[in-house]
Amino acid sequence: MTSETKIYGLIGYPVKHSVSPQIHNAAFKTIGINAVYLTFEVKKEFLRKALDGVKALGIKGLNVTIPHKVNVIKYLNKLTYEANLIGAVNTILNEDGKLIGFNTDYTGVLKTFETYKIDLTNKKIVLLGAGGAAKAIAFAIAEKASSLIILNRTKRKAVNLVKELNKKLKVNALGNSLTFKALKNSLKDADILINATSVGMEPNVNQTLVAKELLQKDMVVFDIIYNPLETKLLKEAREIGAKCINGIEMLVQQAAEAFKIWFKIEPPINEMRKAALKSLTGEES
Repeated sequence: MTSETKIYGLIGYPVKHSVSPQIHNAAFKTIGINAVYLTFEVKKEFLRKALDGVKALGIKGLNVTIPHKVNVIKYLNKLTYEANLIGAVNTILNEDGKLIGFNTDYTGVLKTFETYKIDLTNKKIVLLGAGGAAKAIAFAIAEKASSLIILNRTKRKAVNLVKELNKKLKVNALGNSLTFKALKNSLKDADILINATSVGMEPNVNQTLVAKELLQKDMVVFDIIYNPLETKLLKEAREIGAKCINGIEMLVQQAAEAFKIWFKIEPPINEMRKAALKSLTGEES
């Protein structure tokens, strides 16, 4: 580090678990950028002061995580189409004191399916969850899918997300309660299943929302959780022969999009992926 080192970082609360510093600092080192990526724990009541500090200190860019993705919007100068559509921001560019909000989860999920050579066009997709991550995924995939079924433990949240999708986009979507019966009816002819909840994440690795008997060998199963790399859902999907995608790729792809926004160059995505895997497993990929 020198007096000219540029600062980037992550704001949220908590953020100690994040692997974003390892991913971005690996990218900076690979390309030879004089920058450092740090984490900043910011409680809700200090969000505005934190963003004033970003401008005052000349911090060049930020990622934004829970609980600030929605509340941060009112302090920004401009939003991109995706961020405005979803109503959430996870990346900020400081452009000469003007803060511009982006949502790279939107692009990240599309890039993930592209990486695995999975075409979403005219597919029946079942999405579990209706929180922030699920919302970004829903807006990214809804127009491509032939139908999108959103299942959530609280039915109202799923229905409200579908209403928002239908208000902003022309889609075929349905919201329902996340029950065994609804899962069984939805999954029997589904092409893609996406878990956008935290069920199965460390330390609750023996949990899953989907009984193994409901999984089909010709479906794609995508779990956005990346710790563990193979959740119980993915383990059982693999055992019956389904194509499985874990959350590491979306994590890396959204980080790569943020890198592009900040530096206007292609990121070293392979090195970013290696850094993420090493951070999570302690092993070189």
